[in-house]
Amino acid sequence: MIPQTDLRMDMYTLDDLQYLMSRLRDPRQGCPWDLKQTFESIVHHTLEEAYEVADAIAGGNRDEIKDELGDLLFQVIFYAQLGKEEASFNFEGIVDNVVQKLVRRHPHVFPDGDLRATFPEGTKSSDEQIKQQWERIKQEERLLKHMQQNSLGESSERVEFNADEHSILRDVPRNLPSLNLAEKLQKRAAQKGFDWPELDMVLDKLQEEIAELRHELKVAEGKSLHEPEVHARLLDEMGDVLFCCVNVARFVKVNPDAALRSTNQKFISRFHFIEAQLFKRGVDIEAVPLEELDELWERAKDGSSDGITSGSVIRSSV
Repeated sequence: MIPQTDLRMDMYTLDDLQYLMSRLRDPRQGCPWDLKQTFESIVHHTLEEAYEVADAIAGGNRDEIKDELGDLLFQVIFYAQLGKEEASFNFEGIVDNVVQKLVRRHPHVFPDGDLRATFPEGTKSSDEQIKQQWERIKQEERLLKHMQQNSLGESSERVEFNADEHSILRDVPRNLPSLNLAEKLQKRAAQKGFDWPELDMVLDKLQEEIAELRHELKVAEGKSLHEPEVHARLLDEMGDVLFCCVNVARFVKVNPDAALRSTNQKFISRFHFIEAQLFKRGVDIEAVPLEELDELWERAKDGSSDGITSGSVIRSSV
């Protein structure tokens, strides 16, 4: 059902949005800020908009989701305008490319790669078949891309290993958020058999990494944690612990970013409960003994924080 607010006769269209973008980038009468932007300069805005969409979805407010999706769509339109200006690609090319790709990757929905074709009613594929098919098609795409790159005059003879050309990790975006990147790297390696055989071994590895972190903390006793050599060792060991946690999440079929977001929300909710209780008393949190804060924390964990804010959270452990 289309919302009544979206049924105006004079609603703007995607064409209007593209026209608006071209006006903003008009060299004579456009917006000075928009005219200064490049592919590189708006990347951080794109990332921010994507996170704001995720935040709006977590909040559950459909009007906010709609608003933030519009902002994210505008980022795509902006890149399309920049591509059009340098004659490298345009919005129509973006749409054509993604439709081709999604039709190709969904042969269980579009028979013979035909967008308008359908299978006889009742035809179904299992989740496992779809997953295997998806990964096989993506692997074929990577291989084709590799062959196309080699056809541009590069020798196919492998004299030495070149990570940008030969690695199965070469097309994993390095600027993904760290949790997502760790999960992507692990999944890609696992596709080639580089993986733990069972969950217990991953949990044992996690304990091993925690023990190594404890060891470095022991070595660092009496020293400043900001000392470059100490900090470098702790940074390394802490990274190993987090990477292993992502491995555990992968094995138990939990998205690590979603898990951490949920825990963050729990923390916010429970901390809000503590603040609300102290606010009623007219007491500053810094003046309250830790033991009393812990008692309030336990009350929040028991569900007393309902109504303070959506969700619930932790101090150091759930």
